[in-house]
Amino acid sequence: MANHREGPAIGIDLGTTYSCMAVWNNERVEIIVNDQGNRTTPSYVAFTSMQRLVGDAAKNQVARNPTNSVFDAKRLIGRRFSDPLVQSDINLWPFKVIEGPSDKPMIVVNYKGEEKCFAAEEISSMVLKKMREMAEAYLGTTVKNAVVTVPAYFNDSQRKATMDAGGIAGLNVLRIINEPTAAALAYGLEKSGCIGKKNVLIFYVGGGTVDVSLLTIEKGVFEVKAVAGDTHLGGEDFDNRMLKHFELNMDLFRKCIEPVEKCLADAKMDKSCVHDVVLTGGSSRIPKVQQLLRDFFDGKELCKSMNPDEAVAYGAAVQAAILTGRGNKKIQDIILFDVTPLSLGIEAHGQVMSVLIPRNTTIPTKKEHEYRTMMDNQLNIRISVYEGERARSTDNNLLGKFDLYGIPPAPRGAGKVIVCFDLDINGILNVSATEKTTGVKRKITITNDKWRLSNEEAERMVQDAKRYKAEDDYHIKKVKAKLDLANYAYDMKNAVNDENICAKLSPAVQKEIKDAVEQVIQWSLDDSKVMDLKPCQDKLKWLKSICGPIQQKR
Repeated sequence: MANHREGPAIGIDLGTTYSCMAVWNNERVEIIVNDQGNRTTPSYVAFTSMQRLVGDAAKNQVARNPTNSVFDAKRLIGRRFSDPLVQSDINLWPFKVIEGPSDKPMIVVNYKGEEKCFAAEEISSMVLKKMREMAEAYLGTTVKNAVVTVPAYFNDSQRKATMDAGGIAGLNVLRIINEPTAAALAYGLEKSGCIGKKNVLIFYVGGGTVDVSLLTIEKGVFEVKAVAGDTHLGGEDFDNRMLKHFELNMDLFRKCIEPVEKCLADAKMDKSCVHDVVLTGGSSRIPKVQQLLRDFFDGKELCKSMNPDEAVAYGAAVQAAILTGRGNKKIQDIILFDVTPLSLGIEAHGQVMSVLIPRNTTIPTKKEHEYRTMMDNQLNIRISVYEGERARSTDNNLLGKFDLYGIPPAPRGAGKVIVCFDLDINGILNVSATEKTTGVKRKITITNDKWRLSNEEAERMVQDAKRYKAEDDYHIKKVKAKLDLANYAYDMKNAVNDENICAKLSPAVQKEIKDAVEQVIQWSLDDSKVMDLKPCQDKLKWLKSICGPIQQKR
């Protein structure tokens, strides 16, 4: 059997708007230029009555053939048609998107006089095939192997769909690697002469995604500490906003900084501990985004030495060389540890989320846990697999489920089932359940996109888990503020009715205080007016300013 890893392996940054590729060649990484002599290629596919165009040729004819020119396939890949973000994007695209089987979005075009439907991974495969052909022309040899990059917050379905796109294009995808991690590899090689341990934050802003990874780099070991991101935020959104109203992007720019805060919090690292902040992705060139990032890190200078359009492909090429045993000792000594962005578990008794793999666990990983039957003579058990951060399984996202039959009849608790979660290096999950005494086993690979959620929903789950504690804390603050206001108002009411204090105040001041106190008491009894913390605090401040003379006389 031929070795499927023979020949050169390329690194491909499959971008939302532009793609880039590189290869380890002549003892260094080389960016592969396309047939137009450009170092990046538009992620565009166009269909005409005569032919299919990919890359520069497709992008150049968009104005005269908009409804059959497809771009932003990365924003659809692995998503559901019913996803609100897909519905929002459909209103912006000139091409048509319809609902296909299992809630899958399908792109509709007119090609050679016929209506054709394509899945997002098919469009992406056309871009990848073009990239492969250009690499073969550049290297003068057949190219079969590739490392392809994805956003760090791509979920299982999106990663699997990207691998499928590579397979359709005739590529053996050796590895799916996170974009900021690939950029970190490029940075690590560039700074290989530096001695000592470094905490490096990679800030990636591309055409359609924002990604943040925090890594520790030491002696060729790249360890990802945490990842955060938004798979639906980038240059495309800035452009669309400007089309509606020129230069109203500040809220989007600020939103780019939110994953930075989250990534640091998840890694339990203060921003002062970050040695370098590395910019990558074409939209990281935006001066305002750079300013906000610099301000967040208290004026720290940003690392802009790498080409932001090429760094991800550069790192992917390094990983490809490592996996195929090519390259020099410097890159073969590199060890890379990446992480999974969301917790994974099953539903236990009482709809409890039993987590087997916590988020930000280094991958690949394999975790097992023993579960027992909950009823006498229980003959089967349902394994429901979820992702998310909430305590109740039903508040998380259901990925898939299966039933394990053949459990021998026994008293409650006697039947034992071992559940195993195997998360591979590409972030794709395999789940198996085995009955302990008989060895009966069933398993599932979580690949069906109808069970998957959008990454914005995933991020919402992480935030929900925090928000409910924050909401409880905030509620306590509101109750205390209302109580403080009421206590102070009644204290002043008693004081202004005290003859010893009243004797020291003029009738006009007495009336002003009594009126103010009565107004506050009536106001505080109306719950509709004290739904928030600040009104209570403001009212208390105002009442204290009115009741100042009483405080002076007491």
